[in-house]
Amino acid sequence: MNKAIIPNVLKWARQKSPWILHFNTGGCNGCDIEILSLLTPHYDVERFGIQKESSPRHADILICTGPVTQQVKPRLQRIYDQMPEPKWVLAVGSCSCSGGIFSDAYNILGGIDKVLPVDMYIPGCPCRPEAIIDGIVKLLEQVK
Repeated sequence: MNKAIIPNVLKWARQKSPWILHFNTGGCNGCDIEILSLLTPHYDVERFGIQKESSPRHADILICTGPVTQQVKPRLQRIYDQMPEPKWVLAVGSCSCSGGIFSDAYNILGGIDKVLPVDMYIPGCPCRPEAIIDGIVKLLEQVK
């Protein structure tokens, strides 16, 4: 097999079948419910090839909700480090984008970008499932 074809096949596969890992860093669970509704038959993101994964070792996209607390910071970094390259991070919700209403609390570091490089921000409190799907699709267009 031609070795020049292999990178193109891998890029095509990543774009057509992204595996997502969801991690809540300490929010109110409003965005978590919206992310879980993506998997219901009403939105059915699996028709786009998006698969929810429970292991960071197999995930392509890390979807984070909630503000980063001091307690969860090392766990978040460890999960990110366990993901294979290339990997992308989505900050879903106002709390994960900027700290949200929790930003003045003593144990809150801020948004996800205080700990990890974020590739896509999806604001809202909570985000609509349509906005999350749109954010994932736009992220996959950047993968091209």
